[in-house]
Amino acid sequence: MFKSKTVSLVIILLFLLLGSVTLQAQEVLVVGDSAITKVDSLSYSTDDVIVTATRVEKKIIDIPYPVLRLKNTQYKFSKKSSIDNVLENVPGLFLQSRYGNHDVRVAIRGFGSRSNTGIRGVRILLDGIPESEPDGQTRIEAIDFNSIGTIEVVKGNSSSLYTNAPGGVINFINDIYFPYSFVTQFNEFGSYELRQNGLKFGVRTDKYGFLGTYSYHNYKGFRPHSEDYWHIFNSVVDVLPGDGTNLQVFLYFVDGLIKLPGSLNKADFDEDPYQANSRDVGRDAKRISTKGRIGLKFNTSFGSNNAHEIEVLPYTTIKYFERTAANYRIITRYGIGNSLRYIYRSGIAGLDNEFSVGSDLLYQGGPVEAYDNIGGVKGDNLESLVNEIIGNVGFYFSDYLEIYNKQLYLLLTGRYDKVVFRSQDQLLNSRTNQRNFEAFTPKAALNFKLAQNVAIYTSYGLSFDSPAGNEMDNYPTSSNPSVQLNPDLNAQKSKNFEIGIKGNIRNPEQQFFNNIAFEATFFNIMIEDEIIPFEVYGDVFFRNAAKTNRTGVEVGGSFDIIGGLNLQASYTYSNFTYDKYIALTIDEELDTLTQDYSGNVAPSVP
Repeated sequence: MFKSKTVSLVIILLFLLLGSVTLQAQEVLVVGDSAITKVDSLSYSTDDVIVTATRVEKKIIDIPYPVLRLKNTQYKFSKKSSIDNVLENVPGLFLQSRYGNHDVRVAIRGFGSRSNTGIRGVRILLDGIPESEPDGQTRIEAIDFNSIGTIEVVKGNSSSLYTNAPGGVINFINDIYFPYSFVTQFNEFGSYELRQNGLKFGVRTDKYGFLGTYSYHNYKGFRPHSEDYWHIFNSVVDVLPGDGTNLQVFLYFVDGLIKLPGSLNKADFDEDPYQANSRDVGRDAKRISTKGRIGLKFNTSFGSNNAHEIEVLPYTTIKYFERTAANYRIITRYGIGNSLRYIYRSGIAGLDNEFSVGSDLLYQGGPVEAYDNIGGVKGDNLESLVNEIIGNVGFYFSDYLEIYNKQLYLLLTGRYDKVVFRSQDQLLNSRTNQRNFEAFTPKAALNFKLAQNVAIYTSYGLSFDSPAGNEMDNYPTSSNPSVQLNPDLNAQKSKNFEIGIKGNIRNPEQQFFNNIAFEATFFNIMIEDEIIPFEVYGDVFFRNAAKTNRTGVEVGGSFDIIGGLNLQASYTYSNFTYDKYIALTIDEELDTLTQDYSGNVAPSVP
């Protein structure tokens, strides 16, 4: 049960915030609409315009979800070698880093916590283009924080607009919106032979802009066998022909290697917490990655008062990975995708209305080769050759309708998604099979503006989260053990409710605390068929085994104490419990062991 003391604390906090609104809400400073206007580095404003949360341009104060827009100057003096260095102060965002920026686990409201490595349950975008795979898995080697200009974070259920996004969406946006040309050279040095060097330059004219960034990262690591290096090149071309039209071209290339020291058991850790796992050293556990992507975004407005807007976003990717563990795997993936959206702004009975429809398509395929691993060197014995195809197609709608006096707004969204897995065994065709996961996820949200820059909001919606590709491995005692993909594993679904308040209180004439931004959210999530790991013969597989109740509170604030001095604070309370969970283990003697964990706290979330 949600603790009464925590509820009381949240209620008191909301009343205090509302009291402050009554006294000072009329002092408002509106940020200009120009995309290349230079703004104060530490200034947070609910008038900031973002597109990630609703897939149309909206001010933060008008969005009935908890959202945050972070500018690069807010982490200007941070380490910037990993996502957890940059987003550590975001309320409700839980980040765990194993090996720098390459194995960071990102969890929002518990979604993403079941991942041992990488990111899932949270949709990751770069300039609006998915970095996430069609199945929701994400690796973020291509994101260079020296190149990023803003980061938009949407917390909570976003499945009604994005694929596999029950936890939320994070959109990294390159720093293309600069007002004048520049050149910057950056160098960072640190312990354990950390070295980060690079060059960033931009060209700006009336009709176009160009951003180019090259970064080199080299790190020895504080444990043996944990070194890594990366080359990252990133560029954006921004063309502004006028008449409400914009064309952008995105290109990146990434190449690097990371060696893995492996995990330690308690005895080894007590003996020497810095040592590497001897098995991983013997296997030369490592990841070699080469990735490239090119994308194009075309946006235009037309009609009376530019009431119509169309955006087309095609892109293509190529990825090459080498992974060493018990075997030596080579993974090649070719991807092609496109996003399309149409927006119509009009009035209904004198009330504002904004309707949009859109679609997303992402297809990715290629061979996965497995060879014997001879001390980190690829052997000649081909153990398996599988052609993997993962695809996703989705269609969504959104209607943002004014209900009363430009204060009360209703946002209705819905999305149909289909995720397809196909595994074609090239050595034994009888093991080839395909799994499809599909669902429609609606959501309704209300936003009521108490003042021009303070609003309360609430929402209720459904979410859909398909299994990830590496969770689809079949196990020996399934209903059909002769095929590649688990025939018994289904998507997990949830019901999501939240209520909150956000605001930005400004009084430029005051010397102290002249800018206060705040947000507080209460949420409850009921998950059915939660995907849970279990063991068969000591190997880990996944099944639908739990019903979970997640309740929590997220509170955050930014306070300009005096000119040049800013304080940021955040607090997250999580009470995630299993209403029903029967753990399962099948040993080598085919004995089935079960244990009832119903009522226990869900792991991996503090």
